[in-house]
Amino acid sequence: MYNAVGIDVSKGKSTVTVLQPGGTVIRKPFDVSHTSQNLNELAAYLDSLDGDTRIVMECTGRYHEPILKALSEAGLFVSVVNPHLIKNFGSNSLRKVKSDPADARKIARYTLDNWAELRQYSGMDNTRTQLKTLNSQFSFFMKQKVAVKANLIALLDNTYPGVNKLFDSPVREDGSEKWVDYAYSFWHVDCVRGIGLKAFTERYQAFCKRHHYIFQADKPEKLFNASKELAAVFPKEKTYKLLIQQSIQQLNLASGHVERLRREMNELASTLPEYSTVMGIYGVGRTYGPQLIAEIGDVSRFTHREALTAFAGVDPGVDESGQHKSKSNRASKVGSARLRKTLFQIMTTLLQNAPEDDPVYRFLDKKRSQGKPYYVYMTAGANKFLRIYYGKVKECLRNLEQES
Repeated sequence: MYNAVGIDVSKGKSTVTVLQPGGTVIRKPFDVSHTSQNLNELAAYLDSLDGDTRIVMECTGRYHEPILKALSEAGLFVSVVNPHLIKNFGSNSLRKVKSDPADARKIARYTLDNWAELRQYSGMDNTRTQLKTLNSQFSFFMKQKVAVKANLIALLDNTYPGVNKLFDSPVREDGSEKWVDYAYSFWHVDCVRGIGLKAFTERYQAFCKRHHYIFQADKPEKLFNASKELAAVFPKEKTYKLLIQQSIQQLNLASGHVERLRREMNELASTLPEYSTVMGIYGVGRTYGPQLIAEIGDVSRFTHREALTAFAGVDPGVDESGQHKSKSNRASKVGSARLRKTLFQIMTTLLQNAPEDDPVYRFLDKKRSQGKPYYVYMTAGANKFLRIYYGKVKECLRNLEQES
């Protein structure tokens, strides 16, 4: 006998119901608090049911994780599904009912209808969950970094215009940048031109030594002469110095968080079987690779390539009815927004580097040369990239299974 357990998850509690084929109700919807005692009691109850029991819950941010952890550790079959699948699951009622008990029953019916296709949560998924959490935090601190940097440049435009364009040194592993360190010491144009070339050269040389930058003998004169042409709006007063230096400290702090998370994501992703294959795809580096793996998860849960493109929301919609058949449709944009952003960043990298032997770039360039709008050719390129990603990673996992 099949026992379909539907769990509607919310913050701090979940609503659970148990159905069997034919709509037989084994247990009416009941609430379970997310406490260790209640979750252990729920696991014991579900384990005591006669027959084959499968549990389904929606992936609702972080709220589902306590009950998922408790039930999976108890050895029960637990499957976590995309909420969009449950939302679009058929309802036989003309009335619109939205309540926790109704949602739990709907999830239980979904469990019965999709019994054979349900995928069990595994230990490897725990690593992927950690990676996705890291990516969420990475995105959060990156947004902070971008906002703080924009604020800093706006302030400096009033004291030292264009200082952020004076150096082209790459970002260091700790997230620091030369122009930012320079602006902390020389926050106003008068800090350069107001002390004379000789004094500035000595201070600049000391700055390079303090921050471990290579000193170029001709650089101080170039900086000094350029400063003479600049017009500062704010006077050289301590109030503005305080604002700029505090903004730089905030930027360095956010940059440090970003780089630490980037390293941690890369180390964690490297423990997954598809890591080498993903990193070998053109345009994927130590930032985008872990992000792709984090947001896509285990590729084996997608039955075909179209399922992955639909999950990312870069699949073209269908608009057909009777004699009408649209030739151009918008992308569905259903799924992970962070995944779509990562895909667009990879497409941007391809366009910048223009690798002629890469099929995704050739496809992008073809669509662009046809005069397609930006979002059209970028979305189409992302779709093609995911299809290639799916094929390569699937083959990698299949080869590993055969070797084992």
